[in-house]
Amino acid sequence: MSVTTESMAAWCRKLLGADPSCPRLTLEQYLANIPRMECLGNLPAGTPVLVRGDVDAKPGAKIGEGDIRLRSMKETLQYGQQRGWKQIVFGHIGRDPEKSLSKVAARLGEILGCPVTFIDDWLDPATTTIKPEVVKTIADAAPGSVIMLQNTRKYDIERVLWKAKPADIDALAPKLAKLANEFADKVAKIYVHEAFSAGSLDASSVVVPIAMDKVALGKYEAEQFDGHLKECLNAQMVIFSGLKIDKLDDLEAMIARGKIRKVIAAGSLAMALKKASAELEGKQFDLGLSEDPAHKDKPYYIPPERIEQAKRMITDGRTKNIEFIMPVDFVLQEGQVSTAVGSGNQQFDVGPASSAMYDNVVSDFIAAHKSDRPAAVVFHNGVFGMFEDPRFESGTKNFIPQLKRMTDAGIKVYVGGGEGGTALEKYGQPNWVTYCFTAGGTVLNALGSEPVPYLVALKMAAEKMGPKPHK
Repeated sequence: MSVTTESMAAWCRKLLGADPSCPRLTLEQYLANIPRMECLGNLPAGTPVLVRGDVDAKPGAKIGEGDIRLRSMKETLQYGQQRGWKQIVFGHIGRDPEKSLSKVAARLGEILGCPVTFIDDWLDPATTTIKPEVVKTIADAAPGSVIMLQNTRKYDIERVLWKAKPADIDALAPKLAKLANEFADKVAKIYVHEAFSAGSLDASSVVVPIAMDKVALGKYEAEQFDGHLKECLNAQMVIFSGLKIDKLDDLEAMIARGKIRKVIAAGSLAMALKKASAELEGKQFDLGLSEDPAHKDKPYYIPPERIEQAKRMITDGRTKNIEFIMPVDFVLQEGQVSTAVGSGNQQFDVGPASSAMYDNVVSDFIAAHKSDRPAAVVFHNGVFGMFEDPRFESGTKNFIPQLKRMTDAGIKVYVGGGEGGTALEKYGQPNWVTYCFTAGGTVLNALGSEPVPYLVALKMAAEKMGPKPHK
């Protein structure tokens, strides 16, 4: 059945959280209602299957270099090959519409041990029409073939929901409905999402599923969500840091689950918590440039409402016996170490006294939890300072070995990917932790305050398949 403009508008309102009738669901509730690959096992050979792939990769000289996301797709694609499906992989690379997936297609072929047909120009943007050569290529492909479409972000329609407001939906719905119908009519009616890191509101991830007869979560994604991420929901301690102050929302949501007992904070999050803690005690703590209204357009700016949020978090946390461990000294812009930030200054890292304090906190946590069965869980996200600059790397560099200490003590340690994963690679070894995710943003969404957009879309698409379609 074709997607109408009205149904697309209603779909987009749910995606953007603009439908008050939609209940707020937990990660577990989304996952419980999304089919897995096994529900597609009886599709006949030759069936076209659309795979939203994790193709945002930079392949190096050989397999194993810069292609971890492509390798994460291997099991899903081989599952389809073994059943003779014609799999059409599509997705984005970076944020630049001019970037090409041609090298990615070639590397995917190396990983799978088969040719991957690459289609460079597949959509007429003026009419939102999939080009006839795509239809012909799919029709002519042999069972078991893999085809890749050029960078979806080449076309504006892929990106129209990124900054869309509820008021924009009615104007966008006709073209989005046309896109979804084009995919269903000319490419495939079966859809698999195997792009764990693709957490944006890309049309390929959140719009196309509405027109599909069947949808499923890829094997790698299912492993991430059903295993590692569910484990992280039980973390007793989190190490949370970074420049983006909106991470406070994610930390607040994680704390609300009632499992966390210790929060080691650094970065802008720590600055907000530090000032909030001081004000709750009737003291002052000057954040310097981070609270200067003249810098409100900068990523490090912390608005007053975030301080109030931090106060609520600390107050609520104290009633739940949650301990917030905040830095006691800072490395400022000229590399000087200070116990204060102060007017005109900016902190770029935690100082040596803070690193020593974190070491002691970890020691105490190990002593208290090394014998836990099941094992205690720790979640680490972000870095402690601007670690790209050697002057401001000490805090992060000193803490990464603490992850190994906890892992060696039998504690399960998870790293949320992103900069935390980069720091682990730079200062440690993969086996220093239980698991390091490949997608920081998706992990924070899943554990934090906002649902993962593609899980919202897949759940809504699965509802059209009837009750418990994956059983």
